[in-house]
Amino acid sequence: MTDSSTAVLSLDDFVSLVRDEIGLEIEPEQVAVDFDELPDWDSLYLLKLVTALELATGRKVAVGKVLEARSLKAIHDVAVGG
Repeated sequence: MTDSSTAVLSLDDFVSLVRDEIGLEIEPEQVAVDFDELPDWDSLYLLKLVTALELATGRKVAVGKVLEARSLKAIHDVAVGG
C-alpha cells in the first residue's frame, strides 16, 4: 500500500526545488556534475536542501547517504529511492 502523503519528485521538479529553495541557479544538465564542478556550490546548501526535500516528498531523507553524495543527482536518488 502506498502512503498518499508521500510524493514522487521528478528530476525536473528537483531542479526547480534546488532553484527555488536554495537559490542555486542550475540547469538540468548540471545535476549530474560533481560538486567541485558546480559553480557557486556551498556545502551549507545541504541542510536546506534536505529540509526542502523532506517537505516536498513527505518523508525523511537519509542524511548519512546525502553526505556521501558527490552530485545533486546522487542526492535526488537518495531522496526518491531511500
